[in-house]
Amino acid sequence: MKKRVTLSLESKIYDDFQKYCDEEGWVLSRKVEIWMQNFLEELKSKKESKK
Repeated sequence: MKKRVTLSLESKIYDDFQKYCDEEGWVLSRKVEIWMQNFLEELKSKKESKK
């Protein structure tokens, strides 16, 4: 299930990244979702390695 969210971002950063995503054929929201997933996986991995 998809969830709609609202973010506050610096306009220039958003615009530059949106342009980059358009040029690469990426969907910005999917790219952010992948980054979030990778972040959580790395965090989980670090926690497990401390055990």
